[in-house]
Amino acid sequence: MEIKDTYKTITKASKEVLFKDKNSKFFGYAFPVLNETDIKTHIEALKKQHHAARHWCYAYQLGTQEANYNFRANDDGEPNNSAGMPIYGQIQSFDVTNILIVVVRYFGGVKLGVGGLINAYKTGAQMALEQSNIIEKTVNIEYQITFDYKNMNKVMRIIKEKQLKIVNQVLELDCKIIISVRLKIAEAIFETFNTLYEIDIKKLND
Repeated sequence: MEIKDTYKTITKASKEVLFKDKNSKFFGYAFPVLNETDIKTHIEALKKQHHAARHWCYAYQLGTQEANYNFRANDDGEPNNSAGMPIYGQIQSFDVTNILIVVVRYFGGVKLGVGGLINAYKTGAQMALEQSNIIEKTVNIEYQITFDYKNMNKVMRIIKEKQLKIVNQVLELDCKIIISVRLKIAEAIFETFNTLYEIDIKKLND
């Protein structure tokens, strides 16, 4: 089975979008996030910005591979599954991760019913995603290679041949190079260096 080592995310916060239905206003936002602290910061900022709003509903997904996704959907006082899940559905539909989408609602005095709410939150999320710059990234693993200066050519030749990306290097008597390798070829690259005499390789980002 082929390893999937790419994922889609957004590069920066989307522009504010607005969807209206029966006097209710729904403002949609998408943010790139890497952890729950980022998420909290954005939600708190929106609550300050829209302090007169009635609901701040959101969904997020963190992680770069399906097996380790961490996601949450929050209805923030709207009827069960009428807000958070429709927003999360758009995250799945656009196949993006490391993302937070918030839809802020100002109540317009007319109830929309569950169907109307689902549509409004889904549309708010969809519009925010359509305003976003979605890019594809690769899932990478970092290895540290340690060796004596005399083995420099051997190591550099492989790095050049395999077109590996050097993240950091200290080239003294004892040399250390950190390389970033796509998940798909990580095992093969590890083996290549691991079989070399007088050269140590270890995985970093566990």
